[in-house]
Amino acid sequence: MENYIKVERKNIFKLGILDEEGNPKLDENGKELCLEFDLADVELPLKLNKCEHLIKKAQINFRNKVAIINKKQDKKGKMLLSSNEEEKIKALQEYYKDMEEAIDLFIGKGGTQKVFGSRRYWEMYEDLSEMLKPFLPKLKLDFDSMADNIIKKYSQSSSNVLKDE
Repeated sequence: MENYIKVERKNIFKLGILDEEGNPKLDENGKELCLEFDLADVELPLKLNKCEHLIKKAQINFRNKVAIINKKQDKKGKMLLSSNEEEKIKALQEYYKDMEEAIDLFIGKGGTQKVFGSRRYWEMYEDLSEMLKPFLPKLKLDFDSMADNIIKKYSQSSSNVLKDE
């Protein structure tokens, strides 16, 4: 085909990721890893809200599962762990999976892996929130300015309004 249009990605806010030593994290090709936020995405604040909701829901589900497991009579497991300990670990793995899905909803698919690698732990979301805290106003400011620009662009100008004289 000879004729093409090119879709440009505007309003993308890129946020680099540093490792523990303060060096940029790199992918397998040596390219710097970053999170990308589409500032024109009107659902971005909703994604953050849903992410927080899903994290809380996952924590409640995990605690409930552990409470149920604790009420069961424990017995010898297949290897070193007891059957209850095995069930708790499976519940924790499910919690981490749910948390990763919730976080990726906001920071993008694969974002949790970019930031934390394969390590998962209980306070992961709180740590991510602290890391992103300085940048959240930037995300909100651009959202507000985008809304203002849309309102200005599509509002009627007073010169085109018929007046009764």
